[in-house]
Amino acid sequence: MIACASAAIVLIIALAALAVYRHQCLLRNRAELMRDAIRHRDFAFQLPIRGLLFGERALQETLNNMGWEIQKLVAQNEVESWQRLIRVLTHEIMNATTPIQGISQAYLAKPGIKGTPYEEGIRTIRDVSTGLAAFVESYRKLTLLHEPVLKDFSLQAFCNSISVLYPDISWDIDVPRDIVIQADENLLRQVFINLVKNAIEADANAVCIRHIPHPQAQRRRLPAFYQLQVSNNGHVISDEVAAEIFVPFFTTKSHGSGIGLSLSRQILVMQRFSLSLREKPAKGYNVTFVIEKS
Repeated sequence: MIACASAAIVLIIALAALAVYRHQCLLRNRAELMRDAIRHRDFAFQLPIRGLLFGERALQETLNNMGWEIQKLVAQNEVESWQRLIRVLTHEIMNATTPIQGISQAYLAKPGIKGTPYEEGIRTIRDVSTGLAAFVESYRKLTLLHEPVLKDFSLQAFCNSISVLYPDISWDIDVPRDIVIQADENLLRQVFINLVKNAIEADANAVCIRHIPHPQAQRRRLPAFYQLQVSNNGHVISDEVAAEIFVPFFTTKSHGSGIGLSLSRQILVMQRFSLSLREKPAKGYNVTFVIEKS
């Protein structure tokens, strides 16, 4: 009997030690996954909390939320950096092109230039400098956005108003009627129009707008609005393009300006929202953008 009891105790201790060892291996693997995610600038990691003790679960939830917060801060810093750079570049380019336009126009007005071989060259110089000035002026909107006027409005009604603008698109709007968002409606409309136009240019014919509630919304009594996913079935965005998609002037289109998404992100950052591209699109779609309250 004593031998059997001793063997049972040893077995229990061994099983407990094995369970502790396996649990520690699980925690180590989680730490490695988070380290790799941060190394690759993927701050939106969301590791499961299943199988963790209550303290570990609370820690993992905090780390998951911190990943989102880091991503938002990185996006905001990028927007501010691009704003400063664009402000300097546009100022310097305008300072250089304005005198060229004036001088070339003055020469074209001289009687001695008209009808000579110099006229065409000077006119080309004037046209190029004028075109460059117009090009730069179009990008100044990235730094000249007016301050948003925030007000409460129904998110569902807003999304429905966007769908009316594009009747040829198949819409799936999954937003509860009681979800209220506080934002500048006109600026937010510009963001959605940019997203839908990009989808159409990528040959999409279906767009889905879905509100995602916070997983702890009821328990923590969090605000109703949490996350909005805007998905489409257009062309898949490659990893290389995804890494540059919010960089001003970057575009894969021959006729694109490259400011639509960067402008949209800036508009949302001004209103304490974030805009990101989801690594794994929503089921049934090829591209998913995420709008989240900061």
